[in-house]
Amino acid sequence: MKTMTCEQLGGPCQETLRGETADDVIKAQNQHLKDAVKAGDTAHEQAHNEMKARWRHPKQSMDWYTSTKKEFAEIPAD
Repeated sequence: MKTMTCEQLGGPCQETLRGETADDVIKAQNQHLKDAVKAGDTAHEQAHNEMKARWRHPKQSMDWYTSTKKEFAEIPAD
């Protein structure tokens, strides 16, 4: 299990997100952003919009995804 923060994934806060794989952490980030915006947290709106837009631009998406997977691989397990 590894831990990354919302901020490490492009968000505005230090919420910790845990997973066995980078994909697990990315999914947790997506849900965290959705939940925060739904609860009225305007600080997360930009990151949420970027997350939604990321998948409309495959090249940018793959760059972000590859970078995130590399960062995840480099952090120590909990």
